[in-house]
Amino acid sequence: MPIATVNPANGETLKTYEAMDEQELERRLQLAQATFRTYRTTKFAERARLLNRAADLLDDDQDDIGKIMTTEMGKPVKQARAEAAKCAKAMRWYAEHAQELLADEEPAAADVKDSGGSRALVRYRPLGPVLAVMPWNFPLWQVVRFAAPALMAGNVGLLKHASNVPQTALYLEDLFHRAGFTEGCFQTLLVGSGAVDAVLRDERVKAATLTGSEPAGRAVASTAGEMIKKTVLELGGSDPYVVMPSADVDRAAQVAVTARVQNNGQSCIAAKRFIVHTDVYDAFAERFVAGMAALKVGDPLAEDTEVGPLASEQGRADLEELVDDARRSGAAVLCGGERPDGPGWYYPPTVLAGVTREMRIHREEAFGPVATLYRAADLDEAVLIANDSPFGLSSNVWTRDEAEVDRFVRDLEAGGVFVNGMTASHPGFPFGGVKRSGYGRELSGHGIREFCNITTVWHGA
Repeated sequence: MPIATVNPANGETLKTYEAMDEQELERRLQLAQATFRTYRTTKFAERARLLNRAADLLDDDQDDIGKIMTTEMGKPVKQARAEAAKCAKAMRWYAEHAQELLADEEPAAADVKDSGGSRALVRYRPLGPVLAVMPWNFPLWQVVRFAAPALMAGNVGLLKHASNVPQTALYLEDLFHRAGFTEGCFQTLLVGSGAVDAVLRDERVKAATLTGSEPAGRAVASTAGEMIKKTVLELGGSDPYVVMPSADVDRAAQVAVTARVQNNGQSCIAAKRFIVHTDVYDAFAERFVAGMAALKVGDPLAEDTEVGPLASEQGRADLEELVDDARRSGAAVLCGGERPDGPGWYYPPTVLAGVTREMRIHREEAFGPVATLYRAADLDEAVLIANDSPFGLSSNVWTRDEAEVDRFVRDLEAGGVFVNGMTASHPGFPFGGVKRSGYGRELSGHGIREFCNITTVWHGA
């Protein structure tokens, strides 16, 4: 895949880039290693000063970087600006909280005494250069939620971004440099996916994080396992959105539309499978389908656009295959389902009903504005349908019954359960999944400690 900006609204190639050669890649790896030796000794206050400066610059750049993201991957420009603001917020959160999250911990006095020691502590130390293999769908946020905690922990970052968002990738490197971080603290590796294996095998790279597809996760995990290196993987999702009889159905249906089509439906944590109790199924379906059909699809740079194009021609083709397979197997298309005429990689908001286990869309992730509706007879069946997926990233539950909430929290196989609201990520909450959605956690204290050497320090009596 070429390293290029291709506008998904019209298919026009705007900029192309040559991949870095081996000599430049080696220079950057050497620089990362050398920079880590000194950066790891900087004080939290200095790291926080630099990260807060990066946040300020990002706020100033919000309009410009928003347009770049929209031009590169097609998200509505209002959502792009919101993504930039969210990144600045996360930077400030880690600048404020990192020292507390990584403070030395003292084991219980009784355990220290029992060990024969006089005192002990647990200290969090940085690992070194960390490789981040990042996707195009949230081209700023996915990187910042790695970079902010990694830099505050004293690590340095090497970014291999998706090949269709090179301008965003280069902007991120420039942003951290303008903020005052030395060149080796955060570097963009403008290389193709074929170079990832060699970089990860390099002894100077100590760990890796990947957000992306299941095949990409398997490849990185396999190499990292062979090299005995720590990884965090955030892969696909096919999140359930369960609506029970006690729910506010009007509100649930309204939020469901946003939950499905955020980022043009290209979000791992977007709700994709809508599982509705039979008592409220018809009322929910009517409102949900009407809301999906009413969305404004169009130029992502227009302020009133709600759904833009998919990021790539192949992505649209993959989505069409899932819809066509379901339709051939008997699913009902309640709205959408047909590619529009004209330029760009657009696909309309679509709702499918009557989905069965034999259909591909039941077990595969639909990465675009396509929703599937399921009818559940009771809570037990709702849980069974929700868990009947290879993925387990997050989940949404709508109910006013606390006993039902307890059951869903206990039984849903997911890294998050959001009650009476849509899944969202926040720097204060751990983020990640189970099953084929990956392992490890990003954000919060759990995320910043993922790439730390958790060190026991013990003193004899």
